[in-house]
Amino acid sequence: MTRARNVAVDITATVIAVLVALMAAAGGLDNGTLGDGRLLVSLAITVPAIVVLWWRRRYPVGVAIALLVPAALTDMAGGAALIAVFGVAVHRPLRTALWVALLHVLAPVPLSIRYPDPDLQVLGANTLALTIIAGAIAWGTAVRARRELIASLRERAARAEAEARQRAELVRGLERERIAREMHDVLAHRISLISLHAGALEIRDDLSREQVADAGATIRTSAHQAMEELREILGVLRASDREELRPRQGLADLGELVAEAEKAGTTVQLEHRLDGGLPAAVDRTAFRLVQEGLTNARKHAPGVAVRVLLERGDEVHVRVSNRLPDGPAAPALPGTRSGLEGLAERVALAGGRFEHGVRRSDQGVTTFTLEAWLPCKG
Repeated sequence: MTRARNVAVDITATVIAVLVALMAAAGGLDNGTLGDGRLLVSLAITVPAIVVLWWRRRYPVGVAIALLVPAALTDMAGGAALIAVFGVAVHRPLRTALWVALLHVLAPVPLSIRYPDPDLQVLGANTLALTIIAGAIAWGTAVRARRELIASLRERAARAEAEARQRAELVRGLERERIAREMHDVLAHRISLISLHAGALEIRDDLSREQVADAGATIRTSAHQAMEELREILGVLRASDREELRPRQGLADLGELVAEAEKAGTTVQLEHRLDGGLPAAVDRTAFRLVQEGLTNARKHAPGVAVRVLLERGDEVHVRVSNRLPDGPAAPALPGTRSGLEGLAERVALAGGRFEHGVRRSDQGVTTFTLEAWLPCKG
C-alpha cells in the first residue's frame, strides 16, 4: 500500500516537473530569451534533474543541493528544484528546509539578471520565486506535522492496546484469585467434614449400623451442600462482580457452623459477645475467620477442643485457638496454604489487622491462634 502510493507520488512529481519545464521552454521561446542552442543545453540539464527526483525521498537534502546547479542555469529546472525543496520540508526539520530554500532563492538570481523576464523584470521574477518557494516550505511543513501526528496517534493507540491487554491480564488474574478464595472459603469446610466421616468409616470397624448410617447421611448432606454452594458461587461470579451479590454467610450462620463442627467431633467453646449491627464486610469476614479456624483445627488437630471468642470494644475482636496435638497428626486433607493468605487479604480489605501463629501461654500451654481486629464502623 505505502510502496504503491510512493510510486504514484513519484510519477505525479515527474509529470509536474516535465509540465513546468515545457511551460518554461514555451515562455522562453515566445519572449526570445531562449534560443535554439540554449534550449538544447537546458534540455540536457533539465532531464537529469527530473530523473534525480526519484531519489529525493531517500536523500532529500542531497537531491535539493544537487539541483541548485540546474536551477542556476535554466528556468526549465525550476519545477524539479521546487519539488526537491518541498521534499526537504516534508522529510527534514524546518531549520534544514529553510536554509535549503534560501539557497534555491539565491541560486537563480544571476540567471534572472542575465535573462530578465520582459513582463516581471528581475524584481518581480525573484519575488514570485520567493513566494512560490515559501508556499512549498509551508505546505511541506504541514505535511510533515500531519505525518508526525498520525505516527504519534498510532504509537499511542498501540501503547493503549498493550496497556489494555495488561489490564485484562491483571483483571483475569484477580478474578482467578477471587474465585479461588471463594472456593476455598466455602468448600474447604464441607470437604473436610466429608473427609473426616469417610475416614471414620474406613478405619473404624466398631461402629453400629446407626452410626454408619448417620456418617453416610452426613457425607451425603455435606456433598450436596458443597455442590449447591459451588453452583451458587459460580453463578454469582458469572453474573456480576458486585460485592453485594456474592454468597452471603455471616455471623447469623455461626450456630449452624458450630453445630456442624461439633457433629464432626470437634468440641467448640464459643463466647459470642457481639450484638449485631456490624458492617456487612466485617460480618462476613468475622464468619470466615471462625470458619477457617474450625477447618484448620479439624484438619491439623482432630479431636482437640477449639475456643472461639467474638467481642466488641473499640474494634471487633475475633480469636480462634486450639491446643496443638500431643503428637504429630496427619491432616485429614492436604492443605492448600491459601486459607491464611486469603484471610489476611480479607481482613486488610475490611480495614483490620490479622495475626496467626503458634503461641505459648504463661501456663506453658501451646496453641495455634487466629486473631483479628476489625473496625466497628463501615
